[in-house]
Amino acid sequence: MNAPVTNLSGLDLREEILRLKKERKAIILAHYYQRPELQDIADFVGDSLELSKKAQASDADVIAFCGVRFMAETAKILAPEKIVVLPDLDAGCSLEDSCPPDKFKAFREAHPDHIALTYINCSTEVKALSDIIVTSSSAEKILAQIPESQPIIFGPDRHLGGYLSRKLGREMLLWPGVCIVHEAFSETELVKLKAQHPGAPVAAHPECPAHIVDHADYVGSTSGILQFAKDMDGDTLIVATEPHIIHQMEKAMPEKTFIGAPGADGNCNCNICPYMALNTMEKLYLCLRDLEPQVHIEEGLRLEAKKSLDRMLEMAAGTVGKGDLGARG
Repeated sequence: MNAPVTNLSGLDLREEILRLKKERKAIILAHYYQRPELQDIADFVGDSLELSKKAQASDADVIAFCGVRFMAETAKILAPEKIVVLPDLDAGCSLEDSCPPDKFKAFREAHPDHIALTYINCSTEVKALSDIIVTSSSAEKILAQIPESQPIIFGPDRHLGGYLSRKLGREMLLWPGVCIVHEAFSETELVKLKAQHPGAPVAAHPECPAHIVDHADYVGSTSGILQFAKDMDGDTLIVATEPHIIHQMEKAMPEKTFIGAPGADGNCNCNICPYMALNTMEKLYLCLRDLEPQVHIEEGLRLEAKKSLDRMLEMAAGTVGKGDLGARG
């Protein structure tokens, strides 16, 4: 458990975090959905695929991961020799919760001819039961490399799986999980917002339901949405993903206006990820000070999970041929 934070009021947390980072030979990684102050102090801010690569390539002794638990576990899987700390171990994920390993295992066994193409938002145990992990930025490229004749299970996000299936014309068995953040957007309120800002494009994450994606001018990962914001001609963008990514947009493009897509109550407050919000500057300071809470993974499980992650990294880089793919024996 994290140490109490009641006596930290006199500290310059930013200064102390930077001091501890140097002392511990640590790197701070932060997802785009983290609080702005955590993004600003991080050595690198990115999406799941980018953060996975940074964790694997880093020469730091300690990885302080400002994200959710499955992300920190991914860093530990890819860099087992490093100490990986997460500011709050309770920072989970609704998609991970929707896919218990025992039920996923039974589902796989019921479809032995299928390969499991699994979204990175899942537990280490589910990664170990999967053939290939994908991220929202790599899924389309990886799916395109799988032979048309190969049956596929896609989990745990049915919206991302459904989007890929519609776009690429690939029929897949979809696990019925959803992201509570992206599920919360309101189509009715989005249509109203578009009417208020005629001509403003909509950028949406593929974890959004189809009725939100159908209104989007661009659909892609968090890093893809950020790039779209930079490349677009207009000066206003409606953003249908977790609103903390807008911090990076406003830093990079202060001359443009970014509006979070609304929830059912007409604002985007309901679309702030409650798990990502658990991490704070106080908790980051404490985890660097105490090197707790640490992420630990049993070695046999880690090696099984690493196979599917390695396949993701290889296929995202285009170094795996179609003949190398097939269901687990």
